[in-house]
Amino acid sequence: MKSFKPSPWVLPQPVLVIGTYDKNGVANAMNAAWGGEWDAREIMISMGSHATTENLELNNGEFTLAFATKETATAADYVGMVSAKNEPNKIAKAGWTVEKAQNVNAPVFKEFPLTMECRISKKIDKSASGYNLVAEIVNILVDEKYLAEDGKPDVEKMNLIVFDPIHLGYIQLGQRIGNAFSDGKNIK
Repeated sequence: MKSFKPSPWVLPQPVLVIGTYDKNGVANAMNAAWGGEWDAREIMISMGSHATTENLELNNGEFTLAFATKETATAADYVGMVSAKNEPNKIAKAGWTVEKAQNVNAPVFKEFPLTMECRISKKIDKSASGYNLVAEIVNILVDEKYLAEDGKPDVEKMNLIVFDPIHLGYIQLGQRIGNAFSDGKNIK
């Protein structure tokens, strides 16, 4: 086996788009790769110093979190590369349709199949360069065309992507290959 120095290579890494409003009520978005589940009702994201970080301060820590897809990959990459501090028309250039979230003061970008409405519950290791946030999941919105026959979200229909931190790329998630908490019962 070949050895490598410690790197942020925990896989898979979801491609997360954080939606906030600025001080003028203008929608903003940022791509964040270092995030995931904290517990059953909370998520965690490593935040640097961004326009989004400032917006979170203005809006009582309320934001939306959308999961990027094959169809939204280019625009999701764009909002991660371009700061709203330098490009005030960032969302229009990304081509996204904005509507206000139902339960938090943050935008929902309608092009994404799955969006979580969130509120920061704590900030960890806060410094001038950012912090790690833990946020309560207040509500989850799913476009109805991505629901399975049982009425729950169908992840396979969503074309979700993950970030490849090793080769700096995006990879589309594949197909279902088994059944959790079930297939392992076949080992005797």
